[in-house]
Amino acid sequence: MDVIKVKASAKINLTLDVTGRRDDGYHLIESVFQSIGIFDILTVKKTPADIKISCDDEDVPCDMRNIAYKAALLFFEYTGISGGAEIHIEKHIPSQAGLGGGSSDGAGVLYALNKLYNTNMTVPELASIGGRISADTAFFIYGGTAFVRGIGEKICAIRSLPPVNLVIAKGRAGISTPEAYGKIDTLVDPHHPDTKGLVKAIDEGKFLKKCDLCENMFELVTDTRDVFDIKKYMLDYGAEAAVMSGSGSSVFGIFENEKKALKCVENLKKYFCYAEYCTAVTQSIYEL
Repeated sequence: MDVIKVKASAKINLTLDVTGRRDDGYHLIESVFQSIGIFDILTVKKTPADIKISCDDEDVPCDMRNIAYKAALLFFEYTGISGGAEIHIEKHIPSQAGLGGGSSDGAGVLYALNKLYNTNMTVPELASIGGRISADTAFFIYGGTAFVRGIGEKICAIRSLPPVNLVIAKGRAGISTPEAYGKIDTLVDPHHPDTKGLVKAIDEGKFLKKCDLCENMFELVTDTRDVFDIKKYMLDYGAEAAVMSGSGSSVFGIFENEKKALKCVENLKKYFCYAEYCTAVTQSIYEL
């Protein structure tokens, strides 16, 4: 096999809390990560040497800044294999949205190269490599529903969500993650989400009854008006909860009723540049 195609999912943060900061400057978090059914498509080809990236989105860098490139480079360094890869990325996950699209692409590349080069690495091994790029990349190797702590490196799988309808929407503005963390550092005695309470509710099969526990501390510092406008639209159209994902700027709405979710998407598309219906998924990387 010389070519493999995979789809790599986005994620949302059902909760996101910043609990402190280490001496080295890294922030400590508690969060519930959830893979969702919006996917980038990666075509990875085995080559004799070099790493080449291409993408159908001209705004995505196709050099060593791309996480897919970093993932391939680490794969060859870790395995000691003298080889290369051509990687084409078909983007469907919006950028600067808090959905982890770049990190997911990196996880997809690690999965694909592990298959192409028959290295037979385990999921924890791949996650360990991914963790050298970003905590999100490590999560995407596992996927599903997870309680995430520390600087994002402590990933504990928890009970999967029940069937749930999701609407993801984003305005034109993006949000810089470093800037968002900088603003968090200025807060005095802020409100913190009850992440452990949400984990308990999911474990007890009460997610939909308790989805008001879904909160994101970064909403306290965002000044992106689209975030709050989208939240209001979603709640007006029947969402059980509407929360920003990651450091922003996308918002997800949780709907018990599929028809209401689809109607919400239809209307959001009239006003915002991105709106999609999806569901939660139990893994992040799927071979095509």
